[in-house]
Amino acid sequence: QVQLVESGGGLVQAGASLRLSCAASGRTWRTLNMGWFRQAPGKERQFVAVYMGSAGNRYYGDSVKGRFTISRDNAKDTVYLQMNSLKPDDAAVYYCACGAGDRYDYWGQYDYWGQGTQVTVSS
Repeated sequence: QVQLVESGGGLVQAGASLRLSCAASGRTWRTLNMGWFRQAPGKERQFVAVYMGSAGNRYYGDSVKGRFTISRDNAKDTVYLQMNSLKPDDAAVYYCACGAGDRYDYWGQYDYWGQGTQVTVSS
């Protein structure tokens, strides 16, 4: 069993930065893929980034490449999402997720989810 708790969301102006945190607990989370997804009202859940299990490879959705960075601190049991140059289109509820599937960009491959944290970007 893995528990995930997100924090760090808020209201910012376009061009600003935010860092989201996902505190993880459970013995096996470090061997699993840790992903970030987001969902805006009326839209499907969208892949943002993933930190792949033990290998440590990182992948990003096209809309955030070059602006967002995912990282992991095993000592703090935390995964981060650094978001720079935020745009109004980035506004959504951001979710941290944990799973072991090969389709890291598909939300259905993740077994554990946090409660989400709201990010609002004003223009």
